[in-house]
Amino acid sequence: MKREIINDLIKWKNSKNRKPLIIHGARQVGKTYIIKEFGKKFYENTIYVNFETNKELSNQIDESIDAKYIINKLELFYGEKITPEKTLIIFDEIQANERALTSLKYFFEDAPEYHIIAAGSLLGIAINRKNYSFPVGKVQLINMYPLSFKEFLCAIGREDLISVIQNHYESNEKMDNNIHELCLRLYRTYLIVGGMPEVVKTYLEEQKIIATIDIQAMILDSYVRDMTKYADNSESNKIISAFDSIPMQLAKDNQKFQYKVISKGGTSSIFGPAIMWLKNSGIVNQVYKVKPEMPLEMHKELSAFKLYMSDVGLFVNKAKYPLYQIDLSSQPTMISMGPLTENYVANELKINGYELYYWESEGKAELDFVIQKETEIIPIEVKTSTHIKSRSLDMYIKTYNPKYAIRILEKNFGFENNIRSVPLYAVFCI
Repeated sequence: MKREIINDLIKWKNSKNRKPLIIHGARQVGKTYIIKEFGKKFYENTIYVNFETNKELSNQIDESIDAKYIINKLELFYGEKITPEKTLIIFDEIQANERALTSLKYFFEDAPEYHIIAAGSLLGIAINRKNYSFPVGKVQLINMYPLSFKEFLCAIGREDLISVIQNHYESNEKMDNNIHELCLRLYRTYLIVGGMPEVVKTYLEEQKIIATIDIQAMILDSYVRDMTKYADNSESNKIISAFDSIPMQLAKDNQKFQYKVISKGGTSSIFGPAIMWLKNSGIVNQVYKVKPEMPLEMHKELSAFKLYMSDVGLFVNKAKYPLYQIDLSSQPTMISMGPLTENYVANELKINGYELYYWESEGKAELDFVIQKETEIIPIEVKTSTHIKSRSLDMYIKTYNPKYAIRILEKNFGFENNIRSVPLYAVFCI
């Protein structure tokens, strides 16, 4: 599958100030696949080490983390010569070997001519453990996410629609209604399938949405197994409980994450570490309440936040949405499409590199997202239909007078009253 992260990898390879690269992301977002494909396409040979499965080599590296020592051991083990600039070394599941993670520092300092990429599904968990010596400043970090809607279009053979959508986004001109409806149908399919590569692959092979359900369930089960494997018993129970509460948290009128929803008497001191675990593992995206002043990161409220799952298809599966009704052009009113649509938008914005925030005014109004784009603060409202009335967005505009606002909905492209109408399928353009 064509993934946008490949452009970052090429840029890294050609950089004069290249450091060892770490790709971080949730389990099964395609890290190993894309690194191997990158190695095949851009290098003469590739040395692949999985520290979870290759215990023999892992133990040898434990003996010394000197870069030249490791290169020698790898050459002997694989029977291949490792040539600077021409060989890609891959350290997969590097969180399983603390010494290998630390060794990246010495590759940077003593052997920068070697190209090395590390990956880890739970690397965010590992590097927050006290006993890990993370090579701060000696490595480059890149986050990898599930397929965006743009990447999904490429995967299903509709890459032709991407430039059409981008052109209309830039011009604010209405799209042909037939194409608009086609894009909305594909968007609804993406809501159900999501962006996990194995799920998308199954959908392409079977040409049936229903075939993806079991794969999504297996991924969710693997997340729970990780929670029990990489945390002690008491902590893993809290992580699982917090994870299970996400659909209920988002179903509330007030979607702010509340610890009491997890358990009666729940507090941040009890469940805070569990939330951090979910975030560091890449399973969830955290959206903080913010006061819209520059820079937004300095004005967020740490105690007020929402949690969205990092893959919209997994959220649909976990929340047990009726798939048939999501696929309809006009959903029944009893379906809670709001949380699902917001989850999708949160993921698309995160993939585009934005930090996520929302705005609230003393309980009277709430705006779904606020982003910082260069020197501008842009309010974003999300609608599940073509309905455009919004007291919250109106209140925000009157209070803060932004340069412009964005309304994401099923309506066609347009610009009116200083508000850009962006169809749901075009969020990747923002």
